[in-house]
Amino acid sequence: MGLETRIKPISYLKANSAEVIRELNEGAPPLIITQNGEAKAVLQDAASYYQMQETMALLKLLAMARDNIAAGNVQPLEGLADRIRARALAERTEK
Repeated sequence: MGLETRIKPISYLKANSAEVIRELNEGAPPLIITQNGEAKAVLQDAASYYQMQETMALLKLLAMARDNIAAGNVQPLEGLADRIRARALAERTEK
């Protein structure tokens, strides 16, 4: 099923909303809603939306990590345990 079959006018959504929701919950691809011939919204099931949001958050974390590496804001893994112990000791002595 190509994307072109998933573009519908808002009048279609109004007339077939229960069927559209059922199809989406059964795994149908997102539906592009048009108004006056222009794409205005995308309708998808909640599970796919949440999965997409999680994917976007992970991609953002990867981009942030890439930027940190490029800026040199990283430390080698070697010696990590010693740095953690030193920080914990410093926090205990401050209290």
